Amino acid sequence: VNSLTVYCSLALHKNRPALNEKTVINSIVVSTTVENITQNKVSVDIIFPLLSQRRRHVKMQCVSWDNITRQWSDKGCKWQGAHDEGHCICEHLSSFAILMSKEPLEIPGMNEITLVGLSISVMSLIISLVIQVIVWNGVVKSNALYLRHIAHVNISLCLLVGDCCFLASYKPEVLSKIWCKTVVVLKHFCYLSMFFWMLCLSCTLLHQTVFIFHKVSKKNYLKFSLILGYACPFLIVTITFLTNNGAEGAYFSTETCWLVYIRLLQGSIHTFLIPIGIIIFINVFAMLVVIMKLLDQSPNRAISNEKEKTAAKTVVRTVILLTPIFGVTWIFGFGVMLLDLSSGYIAFAVNYAFTLMNAFQGLFILLTTCLGDKQVI
Repeated sequence: VNSLTVYCSLALHKNRPALNEKTVINSIVVSTTVENITQNKVSVDIIFPLLSQRRRHVKMQCVSWDNITRQWSDKGCKWQGAHDEGHCICEHLSSFAILMSKEPLEIPGMNEITLVGLSISVMSLIISLVIQVIVWNGVVKSNALYLRHIAHVNISLCLLVGDCCFLASYKPEVLSKIWCKTVVVLKHFCYLSMFFWMLCLSCTLLHQTVFIFHKVSKKNYLKFSLILGYACPFLIVTITFLTNNGAEGAYFSTETCWLVYIRLLQGSIHTFLIPIGIIIFINVFAMLVVIMKLLDQSPNRAISNEKEKTAAKTVVRTVILLTPIFGVTWIFGFGVMLLDLSSGYIAFAVNYAFTLMNAFQGLFILLTTCLGDKQVI
């Protein structure tokens, strides 16, 4: 193409009523003409200034005006994605604009999966707690088993409250601002506490395995676990809340009723993700050390009490099972925060994966720590 003429206009073409009900034009209209054509294929690269800011999960379309059908068409035009919102590339000459949907994209079946999954999870956690209470005296025969079942009860309680809050906020648009903020604080605290109680398991088991002759009473175990399991998450949540003044857009989002992600290392969500990442790393390290010690058959390093050794193996099994499922779940959770639904199939797949794994965590705990444990059933 030797010369290209571009006309910019705010005059909008009329369109079908059905299209106007679902979308709005969110850019100026750019018309192009060409002179002295020397090649058949034309590529028009346009960066539009948007008339209004695109909301998260709202779909954008690059369109051209079809003079035959007298309507906008996205044929031959491609939007460059949420990372470059005003950028369009088209393969022909015409009048171009960007259409924006009036409502955010919705994931089919997500509400149903959330309701069914979390309902099953809540019931599973209640059953798990009831079983723990019934068999308590028969299973806490050693310090390791005592700690294990204390941790199971508290993990189940934290997840139960967190799931109830998640269930209460699965439709953020119907919640008031104050209720949304309250639910976010509870979810932030409960899900953090769940991971810190797993850290309690790893730390105390590591102590028992490495320092064989340094016995610690159940009372001191419980005191340490309560401080680590609840005081640490409480401090993190309190500092995060006060630092951000508990403000919408800084501490929480009313669109998701969850913590805010701005960009890498910016946003209140990192006060949740970073502690989880550190805990998972410590758990993996602790488990490797404990497994090496358990496999070491030398007399001076073996665990002298066979019951304690069996109990330690049981706790190792628990942590090995729970760490990946909880960790992977929140890796997908980070993907949900990071990916815009307008990105396409990957964003939808990540949302489905997170919802399924998060919704059925309670069932997984019931199966692994109660029904799958010969000492309990």
